[in-house]
Amino acid sequence: MSTMPDNKMQNQNGKAVQQVTLRYYLQEALGLGIFMISACFFSAMLFSEKSSWYSFFPAFMQKNAVMGLMMGATALFIFYSRWTSPSGSHINPAVTLTFLRLNKISRYDAFFYILFQFAGGTLAVYMMQWLMGDVLTASPVRSAVTVPGKYGTTWALLTEFIIAFITMNMVLFTSGHERLKKYTKPFSACLVCTWVIVAGPVSGFGMNPARSFASALPAHVWTACWIYLVIPLAGMLGAAEFYLLFKKKSRRLKVVHRQYETAIKNRCQHETEFTIITG
Repeated sequence: MSTMPDNKMQNQNGKAVQQVTLRYYLQEALGLGIFMISACFFSAMLFSEKSSWYSFFPAFMQKNAVMGLMMGATALFIFYSRWTSPSGSHINPAVTLTFLRLNKISRYDAFFYILFQFAGGTLAVYMMQWLMGDVLTASPVRSAVTVPGKYGTTWALLTEFIIAFITMNMVLFTSGHERLKKYTKPFSACLVCTWVIVAGPVSGFGMNPARSFASALPAHVWTACWIYLVIPLAGMLGAAEFYLLFKKKSRRLKVVHRQYETAIKNRCQHETEFTIITG
């Protein structure tokens, strides 16, 4: 998950720029499409009683752990693949809108990023329904829909906010750090794996409005859907504000530190000159 597209569109030829931009939009659609294909396939194969894999992992925790590993691996592939990574691999409207808040993407591009994210994810789920049939669409999988777990909507809401807040903070702080920025993508994939395992049983692990919508529409399941459309964005925007506040205070501390160093240097120089004069 990057903060910006890899290739900066500096070409002054309008047609060339439009072609590059369209490619980024398609990469966003493909990225979330791949994620949803993986989510549908592994959800169906691991959790549907009609699946031939169902008995391989009898315990729920085993199934959940495998699901987490597979989704983390899928995310890592999306973040590094030449077919999806040049766009920045947002694959999440909450990420795109947060980068818009940070002036890392234009409003025009943000609109089409989000449009293609929703389209790519939803089309992928429809395709998987056609390919997998009842194994995917029947309960308990229901097209990998995200719904609150046994702890209810309140815990689902809190969980979605927390994981979105932590994830975006990780992205912003590591991508802005000279030594850590090369680890932003692996860290993001590790968090996806972790959230599937830890947050999945509580909230269904949405953290992505387009991902939740992509399952809800084909499955016709809208249970507490507003949580998955609104709360991830709130969590990530909250992380952005926290990051901006931290950077602002950090700059102030650096200014104070420089002023202190300058004052000490001037004082030492003055004392040296005084010593020489009074000898």
